Amino acid sequence: MQLSDFDFDLPEELIATRPAVPRSSAKLLVSREDGIQDSQVTELASFLVPGDRLVFNDTKVIPARLSGLRHRVSAQGATAAKIEVTLLEPQTDGQWLALLKPLKKVAEGEEIVFTDALRAKVVEKTDGQAVLAFDLTGDSFDAALDAAGMMPLPPYIAAKRAADAQDKTDYQTVFAKTSGAVAAPTASLHFDETVLASLKDRGVDMSFVTLHVGAGTFLPVKVDDVTTHKMHAEWGRVSQEAAQEIKDTKAKGGRVIPVGTTALRLIESAARGGEIAPWDGETDIFIYPGFTFHVADALMTNFHLPKSTLMMLVSALAGQDRIKSVYDHAIAQGYRFFSYGDSSLLFPR
Repeated sequence: MQLSDFDFDLPEELIATRPAVPRSSAKLLVSREDGIQDSQVTELASFLVPGDRLVFNDTKVIPARLSGLRHRVSAQGATAAKIEVTLLEPQTDGQWLALLKPLKKVAEGEEIVFTDALRAKVVEKTDGQAVLAFDLTGDSFDAALDAAGMMPLPPYIAAKRAADAQDKTDYQTVFAKTSGAVAAPTASLHFDETVLASLKDRGVDMSFVTLHVGAGTFLPVKVDDVTTHKMHAEWGRVSQEAAQEIKDTKAKGGRVIPVGTTALRLIESAARGGEIAPWDGETDIFIYPGFTFHVADALMTNFHLPKSTLMMLVSALAGQDRIKSVYDHAIAQGYRFFSYGDSSLLFPR
């Protein structure tokens, strides 16, 4: 299975840099074995039946992009260097793993000042990254970070424009709850109160799990034989309540449909024994064609990067040939791609 099997040509103009307004007005491509249907996220409930269960990722994206100054005093006088910081993931001791640009401008033990209310000490530099210890913790840290930070937009958006205040709303789901992600579960960005109400009226059930999406989700695959690729690890939790809800739906013959690849990867991690169970820990599950699904009966997801692990995941669920047809159709019909783009609902055979 070669990396080139998951490649396609995408016109640059189809990369979305802003979401649809309102968010539920995004296009929805519905793919079943018998064909493709073009619709809109507002019509999602019409493709589901009472007793179906949607599984959402309730992680909350933190404003992980920071700009600060490193100060020094030498024989030549006081100097300062601008340091750009992207928080990657929290460590068990409350410190943060981060990317610093330029890393060479700051030394271990030095302090970076972001605002009067927020600063961090560089504890360690290793493998092109740094470990930071902030001077605040808990709610105080969250408040100061919210005031100082910007949303960590994906590289393909950040290359086209800088993050702004609007992204703090746009790049967050309406049900975001548990802080810790540095990338959004983007399929869920399409949901608003109107769509959620229509699903409830339809008799569609909902469960919430948590997977803190890391920056590793954007890392390219660098091996030709995709089966040798090593996935990054991300922390997730499936509560006892969510596991039982999913188990009950399966027992009643209902369909379990994760919203987004992050929700799918987490519930399949929690079901490697053959049946969903509570889960709390890191997962580096890698889903590619040939994978055996124990929980997911369909998937709602955005359109993904060529040659990415997410292209492999959707190909595992719907089949490589069908995914090629889906993406050809989406490009021909002008669907918008990636994090702020349109969505799809994929039903396997």
